[in-house]
Parts: sequence; C-alpha cells; structure tokens
Amino acid sequence: MKLPVKLIDLSRPITHKMQRLVNHPTIEVYPFSTHQEKRVDQGYEFSSATMVLHMGDHGGTHVDAPVHFDERPGAATIDQMPLETFFTEALCLDLTHVPDRTDITIAHLEAAEAAAGVAIQPGDTVLLYTGFYSRAAGTDGYITDFPGLTKESATWLGKKGIAAFTVESVSPGRPGRNNFEVHHVCRDMGFTHYEGVVNLDKVVGKGRFHFLGIPLKIMGGTGSPVRAVAMLDA
Repeated sequence: MKLPVKLIDLSRPITHKMQRLVNHPTIEVYPFSTHQEKRVDQGYEFSSATMVLHMGDHGGTHVDAPVHFDERPGAATIDQMPLETFFTEALCLDLTHVPDRTDITIAHLEAAEAAAGVAIQPGDTVLLYTGFYSRAAGTDGYITDFPGLTKESATWLGKKGIAAFTVESVSPGRPGRNNFEVHHVCRDMGFTHYEGVVNLDKVVGKGRFHFLGIPLKIMGGTGSPVRAVAMLDA
C-alpha cells in the first residue's frame, strides 16, 4: 500500500550502553532468550527470541512530561498528557551556523525562522537543527558541548504558543543554569520538549509538515522514549 505521506525517522537507535546523562539510569539491551534454546511441548519443537530492555524514562529519543520539571502538585505525568500534544504540525529551523558550546539566542531563532520562509504557528512543534548529533555522537563532547537555548530564547518560542520543540542533544539548554531555566520556562509557559531527535537534515528546508512522537503509556512517568517521525507530503 502506498502511503499518502513520506515518513522520516527522527529517532536515535536504542543500543546497549548508549550515551546518556550520568544522572539517568544506564541503558542495557541484551538477549533474554534465543533461537538456540529449543523447547519441546507435546512433541513439537520450537524456539523464540526475546530481549531485555533496561532504561530510564529519559533514555534515547524522548519527551519530557511536566512532572519532570514541575514539582507543584498536579503536574501532569506522561500518561496524563493529551495525545494531541505528540501529533502536531511542525517546521524545522536551520541553526547549523551556531557554534558548539554556544547559546542559541532570540536573534538566531528569528533569523532561522525568516530563512525558513514559514512562520511558527500556535500548536506547532519546532525542530531545531544544529547538526550536533552527526558531529559529536559517540564522543565525550556529546554530553557537554552542544549549543543550547537560554531562558530568553525558550521564552521567545513559548510566546509563539508552541506545543513543543526538539533538540538533538541530551538537554535543551547548555549544561548548568541555562538548562534548568529552559526547563522552567517549559513549566511556566505550558509546553514541553523532545531530546535526542536526529536526522533533521532530511526535513530542514521542507516547509511545514507533521510531527509524531507518541510516548509509551508509563503510569506516573516523568517522560518516555518515543519513535519520532516527520510526515512529509509524498
């Protein structure tokens, strides 16, 4: 069946001991049973293969729930967030000119929006393409050296009424105070963000499209891994 849209995978592969922030659980993927282990039931021989997956709810490509950065009573957990949060219209901003270890400013965002030729609309997911993942994945710098938003630039996005934004890195803001402040802007302005979204070179310059990043229904979850997908006109 030919789909009416082209699907672009924007997710990191989940691999054994993949990179993650040190304050999150290790990520472990390994066999539990294999086809070499034969079973016999009523004279019929068969086998099955299964894997063990051990990881936190902020491993790999994932989305944050409000309760992750909002300690106030009633902050939503991942299973309480409306599904509409995770399926939105979207656009990708080209920020590849922003150097590593640099703050992404309002001026950077304004220039990238103008260059994209499409305006950020209320309810959008805004994908921020820095090229950092392709430069740094697998190196020590992947955890620390990315460009990131500030309180001011995150607030600029929030004032657009967005549903979410995405980053390629492990955090939306540079390590330390910036990162905490960006999370708190999300808390105070009512939007969220995805971390570890990749392959944005395949959607930058494509105008408006749809973004899908459905989380697992983890009861009480502070976030969840997602299979992030861009849906472009075929």
